[in-house]
Amino acid sequence: MNYRTHIVSSLSEVGQPAWDGLAAAQDRTNPFLSFAFLHALHESGSASAETGWQPQYITLWDGDALAAALPLYVKGHSYGEYVFDWAWADAYQRHGLDYYPKLLSAIPFTPVSGPRLLARDAQARAALIEVLCATQQAAEVSSTHILFPPDQEARQLSEAGFMLRSGVQFHWLNEGYESFEEFLSTLEQKKRKNIRAERRKVAQAGVTLTRVRGRDASDTQWRFFNRCYRHTYAAHHSTPYLNLDFWLRIGATMPDNILLVLAERDGKPVAASLVIHDEDTLFGRYWGEIEHVPCLHFEAAYYQPLEFCIERGIKVFEGGAQGEHKMARGFLPTRTWSAHWLAHPAFADAIEHFLEREAGGIDSYIDELNDRNPFRTRD
Repeated sequence: MNYRTHIVSSLSEVGQPAWDGLAAAQDRTNPFLSFAFLHALHESGSASAETGWQPQYITLWDGDALAAALPLYVKGHSYGEYVFDWAWADAYQRHGLDYYPKLLSAIPFTPVSGPRLLARDAQARAALIEVLCATQQAAEVSSTHILFPPDQEARQLSEAGFMLRSGVQFHWLNEGYESFEEFLSTLEQKKRKNIRAERRKVAQAGVTLTRVRGRDASDTQWRFFNRCYRHTYAAHHSTPYLNLDFWLRIGATMPDNILLVLAERDGKPVAASLVIHDEDTLFGRYWGEIEHVPCLHFEAAYYQPLEFCIERGIKVFEGGAQGEHKMARGFLPTRTWSAHWLAHPAFADAIEHFLEREAGGIDSYIDELNDRNPFRTRD
């Protein structure tokens, strides 16, 4: 079938019905692939040409119907990606070559796995991969990077000539728990004791926590969350990626996917966390505080969302990037993927050998983590 290819710099050129219809045709609806989330990133200026994230989405059309699409950006840096290639960029620079611009398919600032090759069927997906390969060959870029694709897409990209790189995240699995205490009962005694002690410290500090659904969050609460978010970045001498306009946009356009956890002490708000979820999966995203309370981070960003998962029967809590400390709270190592193509033959060969060595280290690391499983041995 002959598809019409169109490169779009704004999802307005596609339209919400067509985009969300294609996204819904994948294995499961991912809130980060929704028109509301991506459009908010672009329209708020958080992910834009000015911030080094120039949208250049590949879309394939069958007449007036959207048959396939790939979220794609021209990147002028490697910030906000969570699959680190700074050493690659440095090697290019040391050899007098430009690593930027590069092409990147990812959800900006969002290290969660999900479909990247959006397609209504296998034929359209194969055509989309062909267009991607032709695009990267024709463009004046050093490389193309597809971050956090699911297993099947990673295999398809490998078959198309991409090099695969594996990583590790930590996910919590809901085994049908009726309560948080039932979940705790499955952990080793020391882990149970530590979690109870952490929660007790927060309560003894006079902190109360409230879970607020996105549809019920007020403008004041969103502004406070933004204040916490920015304060945490400042404390780490960094610049926040997202702005208040973005938070207000997703609060208005995807409220059923959002949960805010707000912490107060002596009647004043002191911290907040935000998670995004669908019916099956909850994604830990952002945390911030304006007043430090020991263990409050664990309560607001882990234990409150875990209770929410148990209450609603949500099956998986993806804890976000990195963090072995999550294992002590019931999260288990999970392999993630990224796919990479480099135009320079010598660098492609060198990075392929590096990835082979790195893959062995990742395998050993996952084995080591599994040996430290936090759950008690059942008789």
